[in-house]
Amino acid sequence: MKIAIVDYGSGNLRSVSKAIEKIAPISTQVLVTGDPEEVLKADRVVFPGQGAMPDCMKNLRTTGMEEAVRDAIRNKPFFAVCVGEQMLFEHSEEGDTPGLGIFPGDVVRFASDRVDQTGARLKVPQMGWNQVTQTREHPMWNGITNGAWFYFVHSYYAKPTEADLTVGTTFYGEEVTVAVARDNVFATQFHPEKSAAAGLALYQNFLTWNP
Repeated sequence: MKIAIVDYGSGNLRSVSKAIEKIAPISTQVLVTGDPEEVLKADRVVFPGQGAMPDCMKNLRTTGMEEAVRDAIRNKPFFAVCVGEQMLFEHSEEGDTPGLGIFPGDVVRFASDRVDQTGARLKVPQMGWNQVTQTREHPMWNGITNGAWFYFVHSYYAKPTEADLTVGTTFYGEEVTVAVARDNVFATQFHPEKSAAAGLALYQNFLTWNP
């Protein structure tokens, strides 16, 4: 089995590859690649993203990876992470940037006046650990406790316009969508590669998920 981690100049690639290599069978090829042909030939694709949405979308297009990513989204198990998840949506407030338009909805910024249950102002970006509520069953959640802790670093988050896209939420001043899924695509705002055992379990599930 070949796992392609898409390198378009905007991802936390080494951490992702090391996490997958840690749990993958020895026969699995884990390949960080900027070659569209390698993405097309892969059995499964991981699509990380890090940094500003305008830069990520620009890099995806200028490196020639967009069509290979779109092909993977149509045809094979596909796991998008952080800004990779945001890029699946129609539009982001960050730089007034069009996304890939795979899922209906927008990416919006946390309000600066957001407060927690005690009335204390919440920092933007959300940085650190938070609990994720699984809002519906999905094979990618197998063996992961509902309410497990995952690691976040983000100022923007996706707001799907179709409720059934959401499979996970967290509370940060209000309930926020942090995991979405449809057909062969699963995507998270949090970083599984930085989320200890729960994150490794998510990548383990991805290796055996057959949508």
